[in-house]
Amino acid sequence: MKTLLRTISLLIVLLVVSSCSSVRVAADYDKNVNFDTYKTFAFFKTGIDKAEISDLDKRRILRAIEANMLAKGYIKSEKPDLLVSIFTKSNQRVDVYNNAWGWGGWGWGAGWGPGFWGPGWGWGWNQPMVSTSTQGTLFIDLIDANKKELVWQGVGTGYLSRNMEKKEERIKEFVSKIFEKYPPDVQQ
Repeated sequence: MKTLLRTISLLIVLLVVSSCSSVRVAADYDKNVNFDTYKTFAFFKTGIDKAEISDLDKRRILRAIEANMLAKGYIKSEKPDLLVSIFTKSNQRVDVYNNAWGWGGWGWGAGWGPGFWGPGWGWGWNQPMVSTSTQGTLFIDLIDANKKELVWQGVGTGYLSRNMEKKEERIKEFVSKIFEKYPPDVQQ
């Protein structure tokens, strides 16, 4: 019975975690901008320095952004058309699952109390399971370098990996999903 309870509990946790594995993205942009005129980019150091994440994660994000921009045909330049900045937020989420199923531990035998003739038996002894996860949000801003105006913003939200080997993969996934929205499909 305990094995069955643990298996069911594990399946519930896996279902919740796997349903949260995708990255949700959104984008907003200035509808009056002709994105075809932009050909070059550089990173906006002032904005990036304000991002409250480790320098290691900043470098991972910037490498992923650079790879996506280059793949879209942009050229990294000292005199860019676009400046790229980032901003991050994170929230800790704690889920408590109460596994009080079935008989709830009432005893067997004669009498009214639990466990009159010995310890109670049954399954589902109120064994709470606690799961913590970190949900992160990555904002990628593209700024017109000449006008110093925000022209496009992509946002990705999803759960972050604590596993260092998977962290870089997850960051690449975040950035790639966000850049699926760029350039916007503008009907001029």
